[in-house]
Amino acid sequence: MDILATIPLKLLPIDVMLGVVVFWVVLGALGLLASQNLRFVGHVLFPLGAVGGLVLAGAGLIGMGEQPETAILALGLPGLPFHLRLDALSAFFLVLLGAVSAGISIYSAGYFRKDEGPPPGIYGLQYHFFLAAMALVMLADDAYLFMVAWETMALSSYFLVVSNHKVPEVRRAGFLYLLIAHLGAIGILLSFGVLQGGHGDYTFAAMRASQHSEFWASATFLLALFGFGAKAGVLPLHVWLPEAHPAAPSPVSALMSGVMLKTAIYGLLRVTFDLLQAQQLWWGVLALLLGLITALFGVMFAAVQTDMKRLLAYSSIENIGIIL
Repeated sequence: MDILATIPLKLLPIDVMLGVVVFWVVLGALGLLASQNLRFVGHVLFPLGAVGGLVLAGAGLIGMGEQPETAILALGLPGLPFHLRLDALSAFFLVLLGAVSAGISIYSAGYFRKDEGPPPGIYGLQYHFFLAAMALVMLADDAYLFMVAWETMALSSYFLVVSNHKVPEVRRAGFLYLLIAHLGAIGILLSFGVLQGGHGDYTFAAMRASQHSEFWASATFLLALFGFGAKAGVLPLHVWLPEAHPAAPSPVSALMSGVMLKTAIYGLLRVTFDLLQAQQLWWGVLALLLGLITALFGVMFAAVQTDMKRLLAYSSIENIGIIL
């Protein structure tokens, strides 16, 4: 006991963030177990989810000033465990996720009413899995974990969008969203395939060490731009946004606009400026042109909207254009 007492126990920011991810998953599972208990879901689970968001944001602020931290989980496939990494880029976006999700979770606590829509616990399950998946996307340090988290994010958000699935327009909006999301996922998967260079190592560390010709580097960038652009709502892959936002519950619309679209920006930055060792001038020109067209399109259509959720959708398209 004396020997154990002398061993310093220091939690790193990445450990805290992983704990928040597990915490959100547990909250989602508790929602499933108490799916009809509106008071428990609204007064306990969602406020606790907000606390998790604040903890995540605090750990991200600390992580922004630290050296990169890595971890390997004993999960995944044989010989292909999950790799995690926290650096300044991922920490910045995790601060955004934590802060925004805290506010939305508090709002969600009083949003649902009895006998309206799906059971509140089912929404809590999908919502907290959505948060956990976005956090894992930003912590992933290999293509396998990244794609698992990315697809979990897409599927959980799809089920949130089609919460009111008895309405035909909602089902159509959900189908369009899922279609564009999976087309984008194919582009991202192909970009990782090019990045790994045929050596079979899909960790991001191996991708950083790989050397690519200008042709294959450009192919990687274009595939990543297509894949992440589909999720971000960059023209002409924006068509799902004005349909999915009006269909989704208000907290989901806010979370998609405030965080999910930015995970696509994170992914594009990760591939372009981290995994690719050299950039080309025309990549920036192309991104600038796409961003300009997207921003102009979004602001023009936002100005004539009368539905607030469609206005939010086109405003999000405009913001993504400005960021790009």
